[in-house]
Amino acid sequence: MAKTKFLFQLSRCWKKSGVISCHKRGFSALPNYAQPDYLQQEVLVEGRANSRAANLNRPSSLNALSASMVARLNRLYESWEDNSDIGFVMMKGASGKAFCSGSDVIELYMQLSEGNTDACKEYFRSLYKFVYVLGTYLRPHVAVMDGIVMGGGGGIPVHGMFRIVTDRTIFSVPEVQLGFHPDAGASYYLSRLPGYLGEYLALTGDKLNGAEMMGCGLATHYSPKEKLPWIEERLGKLITDDPSVIGSSLAQYGSLVYPEKTSVLHKMEAINEIFCHDTVEEIVAALEDKAASSGDKWCALVLDKIKEASKLSLKVSLQSIREGRFQTLDQCLIREYRTSLRFIWRRVSDDFCEGIRARLVDKDFAPKWNPRTLEDVSDDMVASFFTPLGEVEPELDLPVSVREPDV
Repeated sequence: MAKTKFLFQLSRCWKKSGVISCHKRGFSALPNYAQPDYLQQEVLVEGRANSRAANLNRPSSLNALSASMVARLNRLYESWEDNSDIGFVMMKGASGKAFCSGSDVIELYMQLSEGNTDACKEYFRSLYKFVYVLGTYLRPHVAVMDGIVMGGGGGIPVHGMFRIVTDRTIFSVPEVQLGFHPDAGASYYLSRLPGYLGEYLALTGDKLNGAEMMGCGLATHYSPKEKLPWIEERLGKLITDDPSVIGSSLAQYGSLVYPEKTSVLHKMEAINEIFCHDTVEEIVAALEDKAASSGDKWCALVLDKIKEASKLSLKVSLQSIREGRFQTLDQCLIREYRTSLRFIWRRVSDDFCEGIRARLVDKDFAPKWNPRTLEDVSDDMVASFFTPLGEVEPELDLPVSVREPDV
């Protein structure tokens, strides 16, 4: 009881390095769930002396998150949190190419094509709950983000305490290219990046490597891929729940890195000048003016990326990040849930399904966005994605009073 009380007090005062300061919870024994073997194989579990590791294991889909994976992660993490014999938790991708490529949007596309919006709604409810659990986890959490980290696949680890990246890490939030919005807490962590980098990443879907993630605070430790086995071996032997001990162990194998000269982080002055504007139209106009006056090819490339995206998604995503600057993680997730339901209901636009069709199903890379232009996206359309759900549809219910009783 004394140990549990200490850990809870620790969670309230610990401020981890990086863009997000969250409370943490714990680790535990391996639960015995009556689940089909193939579903258990999607999230493998490694038991260590004083820790547990969840290995995302869908290599054929770059570890994209399915509904069954998210449900299993929720059960595992809640069980581990209640086990006082566990000091900390790890998460990694079991395949060599990806940590996690985000939500399995093809699975969502198939569900929506069959009219099964309830299954999609339950998926987002479960995913956002898990993100909140990780963001308020009592015990230290270590995420090894080796390989592809995309969309919601970044929303899971970035809310944890320790975030390791490697020379193979590639991070992006490409949702606007799919007719969706950056979710899984993205409006919280993107809005807290330096300057207007969050708006830039959300509206362009541009990629960051491991060194750039360190530079902007998305990661806490950098290690070459070759050193990961040493890190895992070292962590596997630790008998502790002390974040400082875990941090020191990670630092022993870490490397000091700097973004390359061609990095977008060296464009922060231009990014702040352009993406500070209130509307997407003003951002596009600022890009066009700068491209014309300076002849900077970077401006032209950024313009092309924005013009390829769903016009509705661009406006919704910009407002989401702007609102996220003034909200807590739970408030961001509740708002993102409203927005996600509006996208899957398809009452205003079918851009989400159209984006998936064009880029991942038919792969003609010629989405027919509706509305077609930024001017066609009215303020009322955008506002409808943020209004409360009403009495008929329940809001996202997060255990805030239990996990953050002082909030």
